[in-house]
Amino acid sequence: MKYNYTPYGVCSRNIAVEIEDGIIKDCKFTGGCNGNTTGVAALVKGMKAEDAVKKLKGIDCNGRGTSCPDQLAICIEEALQRA
Repeated sequence: MKYNYTPYGVCSRNIAVEIEDGIIKDCKFTGGCNGNTTGVAALVKGMKAEDAVKKLKGIDCNGRGTSCPDQLAICIEEALQRA
């Protein structure tokens, strides 16, 4: 299943994930800090979606109350709810 998410409170403008059988097959950020978002996307590929949520949820960026990894966790949670 492919899922697109519009993040809030961060520099990235879109997060696209593909999840099959509970495993993240692909992840792409549009916008944001290219090195960081590319790195996070590479790290979660092949990971169990639920494990990625546990590791990323709640990460803060400079007191914003969220971050691109946190927004990815929210994206994954929403995708799993729609599956």
